[in-house]
Amino acid sequence: MNVIALWLSVTLGLPEAAELPEVRYAAPRQMAAIRYGQPGVGMDDIVAIYSEPTQTIYLRHDWNSRNIADISVLVHELVHHLQNKPGTVYSCPQEREALAYEAQERWLQLFGSDLESSFGIDAFSLKVLTHCVPH
Repeated sequence: MNVIALWLSVTLGLPEAAELPEVRYAAPRQMAAIRYGQPGVGMDDIVAIYSEPTQTIYLRHDWNSRNIADISVLVHELVHHLQNKPGTVYSCPQEREALAYEAQERWLQLFGSDLESSFGIDAFSLKVLTHCVPH
């Protein structure tokens, strides 16, 4: 994780990590409970979350350190940890996701993959996931 944090700092200009987050494994329903305060029925597609209060990355219980797509999920969540450090304020949660998805895409490209082939996230979906929507 130190290497990934350094890569993120060099590649995206994120601050260096003074401390790395704790990493735990959980089922999607457990992650939904952490994020939303209750177990999420039908939230089996959750692959990871970052908890700011505890500075913990939760990865799916079946996360595989030998799978490039799975590692990219760790990259994505580590961006959120590094974003948390300087206390930057974002207009909405989606704005915060933009840099995390950019980092994930760049990581996947290093290994000949991308968000669309690994996760089915095409350009339109990415726009929806990373832009603030007025209420």
